[in-house]
Amino acid sequence: MNEAPSQNHDDNEAGPSRRSVLWTAGAAGAGLGLGGLSSGPAAAAAPGAAGPATAAAAPRATGRTMIGVPFERRGTVRVGIIGLGNRGGSMIDLFLAVPGVRVVALCDPVKEKTAKAAKKVTDAGQPAPAVYTKGEHDFENLCKRGDIDFVYAATPWDWHFDMAKTAMLNGKHVGVECPLALRLDQLWELVDLSERTRRHCMQLENCCYGKNEMRVLRMAHAGLFGDLLHGAGAYNHDLRGLMFDPKYYEGPWRRLWHTRLRGDLYPNHGFGPVANYMDVNRGDRAVRISSFGTPALGLAAYRKEHMPANDPSWKESYIESDRTISLVQTAKGRVIRLEHDVSTPHPYSRINSLGGTKGVFEDYPERIYLEPDQSNDEWGDFSKYAEWDHWLWKEHANPPGGHGGMDYMLVFRLIQCMRLGLVPDFDVYDAATWTAPVPLSDLSIKAKGAPQEIPDFTRGLWKKARPGMDSKKPEE
Repeated sequence: MNEAPSQNHDDNEAGPSRRSVLWTAGAAGAGLGLGGLSSGPAAAAAPGAAGPATAAAAPRATGRTMIGVPFERRGTVRVGIIGLGNRGGSMIDLFLAVPGVRVVALCDPVKEKTAKAAKKVTDAGQPAPAVYTKGEHDFENLCKRGDIDFVYAATPWDWHFDMAKTAMLNGKHVGVECPLALRLDQLWELVDLSERTRRHCMQLENCCYGKNEMRVLRMAHAGLFGDLLHGAGAYNHDLRGLMFDPKYYEGPWRRLWHTRLRGDLYPNHGFGPVANYMDVNRGDRAVRISSFGTPALGLAAYRKEHMPANDPSWKESYIESDRTISLVQTAKGRVIRLEHDVSTPHPYSRINSLGGTKGVFEDYPERIYLEPDQSNDEWGDFSKYAEWDHWLWKEHANPPGGHGGMDYMLVFRLIQCMRLGLVPDFDVYDAATWTAPVPLSDLSIKAKGAPQEIPDFTRGLWKKARPGMDSKKPEE
């Protein structure tokens, strides 16, 4: 981000700057509904533009499961980064801060951003990285290199699917910012590709590594909340100013999605942590989602008050619900509430709540009520449960980077798993599950809240308990 990072200003959605102009040029000024998306990844990404949009029976497996598959052990992890805008341009600092990483190649069509990132690499004492700046498809050449182990993509959403697919087809493990893809058939294709290529495809969900999230995770798994019943997560973040600021995104790609879908555009930050608490895909499964959306008034109201009459945004018609509320039910009958609102004024909140038969935790602000520790209907002090902090937070009490240190924890743990040959904390099945609400919430809203089936991306293997985020400290 351009401004100083903070835990309450989440910017994972930020992609590479002027690249967004290239990637949305075909749709800009054309009413920007599905009919305006005639070609390129944006067209492929839009639900309803091509391919199936509803959940159906799992396609036949073409490879072996990636559940429990460790990385190959290696002394140094060689990384290629695609997208060097707000998100990628800051995450490169953390890759360079973690021991055992070499940044080999960088890609962004904005040469100034690539040059700035390349200087960070050489300033860190590493050899000058190869750079790929020749247009929007030069990432394909980066992925073809034989000296890269892991590809990290931090680009506008339209391109996540193509970049993850290209990386795996070229033998690379890959991690993308959220969402993983924007259609169910694309999610299935990435699952199948991961299984066939034996490469991990991961949603790099930083909120799973938040200090509070990891403490609640360990407490839940230790039984302090009793039998788990419900949870909630959200991305409620007033982005109106940023979405209309040409100097922030340098293109309207983020705002344009509000002309295409009515559903939850960004469920991963809220869904991922709660899914971890409940061991979704590790003994439980998300089976269906029902979504409801408010009228889409916020962006138009902001535009009327702040944008001049000749601004290109006046050609846009917004359909995205200002607030989307979804209910997800699991195979065990638990309920997860998801919210999305980036179009109205309100304080930042990911909600981050978990409840069970022994009590409840709620975040923003953090507070807890657990029997027998609390009584008389009075919230307790969550800081008194610091003994339950994950070992990552005990080992790195003051991590560098933004979002309260969760970004660093994500990168550190990823690289640790790759260097030591460990199973990653989450996999392609988690990535697909956490992203499925994007197309399914849109379908549910159009169907007046009718439940939509969430695919079982594990093909039945969710029934077996297995480790996840609640990891033990490994032996180096």
